[in-house]
Amino acid sequence: MKILSTAIPDVMVIQPKVFQDERGYFMETYQKNKFAQAGIYFEFVQDNHSSSRRSTLRGLHYQITHPQGKLVRTVLGEIFDVAVDLRKNSQNFGKWVGVLLSEKNKEQFWIPPGFAHGFYVISERADVVYKTTDFFDPLGERCIRWDDPTLSIEWPIPKGIAPLVSTKDAGAASFIDAEVFA
Repeated sequence: MKILSTAIPDVMVIQPKVFQDERGYFMETYQKNKFAQAGIYFEFVQDNHSSSRRSTLRGLHYQITHPQGKLVRTVLGEIFDVAVDLRKNSQNFGKWVGVLLSEKNKEQFWIPPGFAHGFYVISERADVVYKTTDFFDPLGERCIRWDDPTLSIEWPIPKGIAPLVSTKDAGAASFIDAEVFA
């Protein structure tokens, strides 16, 4: 397993070692000691599974109370996954990093607490699974507009296609008005 830094060093891409033969494949998706060697010391307390159709955009979500770190991977299809740094005292505050996650590349995306998270479905359908470092807290849940001009996220949305977003995401706060982490 390789753990690689991104343009925001706290956010990482995990490339598993895949053992493949005529029967299929095997890969290790989490190993506490290897993650700790890369500086990921968090305990995971919840697993989530999201299934979405093409052009669905989920996010940008975070919890202001009980912030969640997320270890994200796509088990079916392909997504463009994004993390936005909301830590006010970070040199990367307001910056984002995005990666392609797919059943083909089998990569994972580590997003530490203090970040907003969202993804856009590129394939016909995508199943995304992710581990979190804290439990879901509906009272602390927040959302920032996926198309906020201050963030200028370069989503791979084809021209003329409107992404499918929830009512909650469509009414999300702007980055400038969002609650952030001290």
